[in-house]
Amino acid sequence: MKMEKILKELERALGYRFQNLSLLQQAITHSSYSNEKNLGKLGCNERLEFLGDAVLEIVSSEFLFQKYPSLPEGELTKKRASMVCEPTLAMCARVFHLEKFLLLGRGEENTGGRKRDSIVSDALEAVIGAIYLDGGLESAKKFILTHVLNDMEHKHLFYDSKTILQEIVQENGKNPVSYHLVHEEGPDHNKVFTVEVRIDQELLGIGQGHTKKAAEQAAAYQAVMTLKKS
Repeated sequence: MKMEKILKELERALGYRFQNLSLLQQAITHSSYSNEKNLGKLGCNERLEFLGDAVLEIVSSEFLFQKYPSLPEGELTKKRASMVCEPTLAMCARVFHLEKFLLLGRGEENTGGRKRDSIVSDALEAVIGAIYLDGGLESAKKFILTHVLNDMEHKHLFYDSKTILQEIVQENGKNPVSYHLVHEEGPDHNKVFTVEVRIDQELLGIGQGHTKKAAEQAAAYQAVMTLKKS
């Protein structure tokens, strides 16, 4: 009964009601949990993730094809890559707290797996695969448009912020951007890094993340926001 209650709560967060709840349960089952419970290789969400990845690619490709009728293939490919990359999908999933519903093995749980972008993003793709099997392409498309392909300008700005910052600096003829790791804390499996970004020694942004790259992106985003305001 407890599992059914969890799945019903997740359904509400997703905005989709499953005809077959076992698909949703499999979508949130990580391989570490499957191994721990002796469910076998087919008991985790990896096959659903494979399917969901393909569904996400076709829906996002159609979305971009229609939204940007004048963009060439190469630019469309770049946009799609940033829209469905691991950090973006993880961010989308955390909006409706998918991470708290994941079924993880004890080892993965204890080493911070619930905060890992790769695990959360894979689970989102598995959910998409589950919705596709349960309700067809239109149901999956509706979910993707609502939870993944929404607010794309902001997502593009955040996850391409290092590139965008570099372009702004080059246009203004300023010295190169420099990133400085100023602090790190926490155990090895769950560290938090703090990074400053400077231009001509001027501090423009500070960011934190569970990887140095994520902290740099967060710092660059702050810097872009600062420059845009000025």
